[in-house]
Amino acid sequence: MKTYIRNTATALAVVLGLAGIAVVFYAWQLPPFASDVQTTDNAYVRGYVTLISPQLAGYITDVPVKDYEPVKAGEVLARLDDRIYRQKVEQANATLASQKAALANSEQQENAAKARIGASQAALDSAKSAKRRAEENWTRIEELSNKGIATQADREQSRTTLDQAEAAVSQGEANLEVSKQDLQTIIVSRDSLRAAVAGAEASVELAKIDLSNTVIVAPRDGVVGEVGVKLGQYVAAGTQLMAVVPHDTWVVANFKETQLAYIKPGQKVEVSVDALKHATLTGHVERFSPAAGSEFSVIKPDNATGNFTKVAQRVPVRIAIDEGQDLAKYLAPGLSVVVTTVVDK
Repeated sequence: MKTYIRNTATALAVVLGLAGIAVVFYAWQLPPFASDVQTTDNAYVRGYVTLISPQLAGYITDVPVKDYEPVKAGEVLARLDDRIYRQKVEQANATLASQKAALANSEQQENAAKARIGASQAALDSAKSAKRRAEENWTRIEELSNKGIATQADREQSRTTLDQAEAAVSQGEANLEVSKQDLQTIIVSRDSLRAAVAGAEASVELAKIDLSNTVIVAPRDGVVGEVGVKLGQYVAAGTQLMAVVPHDTWVVANFKETQLAYIKPGQKVEVSVDALKHATLTGHVERFSPAAGSEFSVIKPDNATGNFTKVAQRVPVRIAIDEGQDLAKYLAPGLSVVVTTVVDK
């Protein structure tokens, strides 16, 4: 009897040991349990969840949308008090008008400087003519004086007139050069005035952008999440007001690294959705993550210290839902699904 019990216990221990080994082989999908069909319940629906925040600070004057309400691209989600920003636009426009007036005045000064150059040139030409007459008169008086015909007073008067004419020519040349330099100064300063006008125009555009940013609109079609902002609330730039969830969704399935050999891009998959009474949708593999999920975690595991136990890593795989399925519109980011690959026959 003892021998029977001993044999039975041994057989039971062997059976349990084989069963444990079989469970490990099955869990790791090792032969003879290896299969081309791969399944994971570590899969979730994903989507573009856009957090809406203002670029400006101010008081909320209008919130025309409500929780979970569908919106169209460009539809108003909230408005800020825009009185200050309207005045900034007016102020920027006034500054621009002032800078344009200064530029126009510079152009008028250029015309006046050119006219002064003409007047200086005419005065110089007149001085040169007077100098030629004085030189001719001096030459004639000098000859007469040498012959004893002209008096000494005539000689001195003629010389004085010539000296005055030469001085007038020098003065005319100096005045002409001053007029030319005045024109050059105006032309050089024109670049700074043009730059001031360009800066004022940029200020106007910035003020208009700020004014337009007081109206917060939906960036694309979708559904509003929970509206966290209230009428009359003061918000700072970057304050989260609400979220807009577009209708585009996909699935991210986290397969074990031992399953990746049986999965390839374009492969068909079946997606069982828990929220839809395990209804099945079809899709296909789009692409693989460039690294295991642990590499993207905030605190990465360090396998170089302490005792080591090998754990199969998970690699995210993006799966696109095929078009033309009525149930696809009920998929929402965050829902749990079960993904099963389909073997091509």
